Amino acid sequence: MRITRCILSRITHLFNNKQHLISMKIGTHNGTFHCDEVLACFLLRQLPEYKDAEIIRSRDSSVLSECDVVVDVGGEYDPKHHRYDHHQRSFVESFSTLCPEKRWVTKLSSAGLIYLHFGKRVLTHLTQLKSDDKNLEVLYDKMYENFVEEVDAVDNGISQCDGEVRYSITTTLSARVGHLNPHWNTRNQETQEGFHKAMALVGEEFQDRLDYYMNAWLPAREIVQQAVQTRYQVDPSGEIVVLSQGGCPWKEHLFTLEKELNVDVNIKFVMFTDQNNHWRIQCVPAGLNTFQNRLSLLEEWQGIRDDALSELSGIPDCIFVHASGFIGGNKTREGALEMAKRTLQMAPQP
Repeated sequence: MRITRCILSRITHLFNNKQHLISMKIGTHNGTFHCDEVLACFLLRQLPEYKDAEIIRSRDSSVLSECDVVVDVGGEYDPKHHRYDHHQRSFVESFSTLCPEKRWVTKLSSAGLIYLHFGKRVLTHLTQLKSDDKNLEVLYDKMYENFVEEVDAVDNGISQCDGEVRYSITTTLSARVGHLNPHWNTRNQETQEGFHKAMALVGEEFQDRLDYYMNAWLPAREIVQQAVQTRYQVDPSGEIVVLSQGGCPWKEHLFTLEKELNVDVNIKFVMFTDQNNHWRIQCVPAGLNTFQNRLSLLEEWQGIRDDALSELSGIPDCIFVHASGFIGGNKTREGALEMAKRTLQMAPQP
């Protein structure tokens, strides 16, 4: 495979006896490449028709006119003709403007545009999920929200928050790709080797993240969904759920599923087993990014352990309640459930 070195990129290959070219802008006039076009190139390479593509970098308009797909260069966004640039003044598109059912408002870069138009096919190929599998849509959203959107924002110069930040983060994926460019004062400004390293870096990280969501995050979601759907079998209040398997991440899934399943009463407690096969009862926080709980375990139990806690509560086999009241333990399922019920009974009524 041959990679020529200019300022733009295109991928060329033979498919059905026809020459296909993919052109992408890699950076500025000195050949610098950015994470968005590297990720876009990687994503396109996952599709069968482009898996053996050749990457060529050029700004020549006559070269671009030959291309089947042009990304990050050309000053045009026209998906019907596979033109995917985001640098023109008129471009203001986000996921939510192009797909109104999606909520993300971050301006798209070349990575986001290619993901929006080709992402489901890429995920289908990498995961072997069928196109009508409900989990494909879940993964598609998750990979944008927790991977591609960051690349879009960094490339478009969108800050995470308003105001002055307290510290710098210098190890993001975009930053690591940037460091693979030649130093400004290096005599050899050749970018071919760095671009290949960036492709490998971005591709490995994308696939690692997808593997986690596919094989760990999605199974956890199924466990939480089952717990939410069977909550009234645990307690008539519907405010306590029991996970069939301890150790799975549940908070994000719980908040999402409460909305998706139209849960009428906020769930207050999640029960699960620990490594010793004892039972834990954890309070559901008020939100993902807060330490406040919807309802904490009883204040009088907080910081008390073992026999002293069992005697105080009147519940056998107690192990502990954390000093902040966000989690407690009991040797038995019945004991942990009673701790949750007692707390609900004592809670102030709205």
